[in-house]
Amino acid sequence: MRATKGDGRIAFAYLTPALLLLVGLLGYPIYQLVLISLFDYGQEQVSGGVPLTFLGLENYANLLADAKFWSVLGQTVGFAAVCVIGTLVVGAALAVLATRVRTWARLTLFLAALGAWATPAVAGSTIWLFLFDANFGFVNEVLGTTGFSWTYDRWVAFGLVAAQVIWCSFPFVMVTLYAGIKAIPGEVLEAAALDGASALRTARSVMLPLLRPLLIVVTIQSIIWDFKVFTQIYIMTNGGGIAGRNLVLNVYAYQQAFAASEYGLGASIGVVTTVLLLLVTLGYLRALKKSGETL
Repeated sequence: MRATKGDGRIAFAYLTPALLLLVGLLGYPIYQLVLISLFDYGQEQVSGGVPLTFLGLENYANLLADAKFWSVLGQTVGFAAVCVIGTLVVGAALAVLATRVRTWARLTLFLAALGAWATPAVAGSTIWLFLFDANFGFVNEVLGTTGFSWTYDRWVAFGLVAAQVIWCSFPFVMVTLYAGIKAIPGEVLEAAALDGASALRTARSVMLPLLRPLLIVVTIQSIIWDFKVFTQIYIMTNGGGIAGRNLVLNVYAYQQAFAASEYGLGASIGVVTTVLLLLVTLGYLRALKKSGETL
């Protein structure tokens, strides 16, 4: 049946309330963020003692000329990549495992995973800090490394935070992919088995293409979540680590805006982060469209 213009108008009418809600909740704050980034907006301007000065793109020029910004951006990209890959690998492996164990084991796995997912980021980060405490942590006690600081070295600290992020993020991937695996018709898998396909070949040639739309969704979602991590880094590295060695873009923006009272510069970092995420998402969707896949 061919869709008519009238059907399109009706569909748009149904979507209008949600569109207006999104504009109010997302569009206006982004507009304000962009607006602030175009001004010299510091503590004096906030208090009303000094009038606002329009800078145009000067905040962005200063940001792009700052070597520290590029260093933080590189750290953010690397950290997010490790978190995304780790989350997908752990979530996919446990999703497959959940389809092959008994009901009680699957229920236990899902309850444990959902418990990790439901734990607030502040509480989860604090618990991990306690477990990896240099002098009283359970992990050092088990490994016999009492006194070892997991947050002193830059890369060890990043690894610890990445593990915490993966721990609280993999349940989303696991539940989503588990539902996708269970939705695959049994006849398809039986036909692959009758054709002599091994389990690995079946997973690669049958299950993976069917799960690709779901994998794209969870990948994009993970990129967005992990690229804008703030709470875990801020709490577990005490605001970005020694001399800012563990800074990511969101923590760097917070430092510039609230610690240094450079709200315009902090807003420009937020705008750059948003643009980068949009470009990554649009690029991913464009590649998907070229491959002929649909969500």
